[in-house]
Amino acid sequence: MPKTTCVSLKLTILLEIAVTSKRCYVTGDSGEQVLTRLKPEKTSGWRGSEELWLQAAYETLVEQGVDAVKVMELAKRLELSRTSFYGHFDSREALLAALVERWRVKNTGNLLARTQAYAETIAEALFNLFDCWLRDDLFDARLDFAIRNWALADPELRAVLEASDQDRIDAIEAMFARFGYSPDDARVRAYTVYFTQIGYISMMVEEPPEPRIRRMPLYVETFTGTCPTEAEIARFAARHGMSADFVQGRAGGQTEL
Repeated sequence: MPKTTCVSLKLTILLEIAVTSKRCYVTGDSGEQVLTRLKPEKTSGWRGSEELWLQAAYETLVEQGVDAVKVMELAKRLELSRTSFYGHFDSREALLAALVERWRVKNTGNLLARTQAYAETIAEALFNLFDCWLRDDLFDARLDFAIRNWALADPELRAVLEASDQDRIDAIEAMFARFGYSPDDARVRAYTVYFTQIGYISMMVEEPPEPRIRRMPLYVETFTGTCPTEAEIARFAARHGMSADFVQGRAGGQTEL
């Protein structure tokens, strides 16, 4: 990839990374755990790895924003020399492009895949999508929030973000259409599902998973106009280590939604 001196993130770099990258970034570890795992004991002349530099950039982005993602600061964080960075990336812009690709592959890629996962009913299909909101290995809400903040000051990234949002909405609409909803109905329901989740992300809502999971059968009814069956609730609950009785408030735990 050629070097660039342009401060703004270049769409051409994004497209090149999108074509060439084959890495799927999924992890349930904290950022520091990942960095620790990626950092072997130092040896003379060690320059780190591409994944190590990218993980450090990711942690900085979600903690402090894009302006803090600077080569010298990352080098200090990793206790490596600044020149080590250039053994893995041509420029800071190439690193930023890799961060955007990491977000695109993980968040948008997994969301699209969940809307296309096997389901016999729309309720089951929506539960498949809800897995994204509950599993960090499928959808990284912190990264989505950081990308949206970054895009406020970067028109080219804003265009990439808007295209990704549209792909997600289209996929959810197609999911509803697959189960017989009319085009207009499917579109409005897709907007409702997606904008609700983006609201959660934008408002930085933090809550334990249990009360949110217990609300999800009601979300399914609200979004689809149909009630999930006992079996559908049981399968969804089991995927997240809970019983159908607990999710439906019939056995122990919290009763307040």
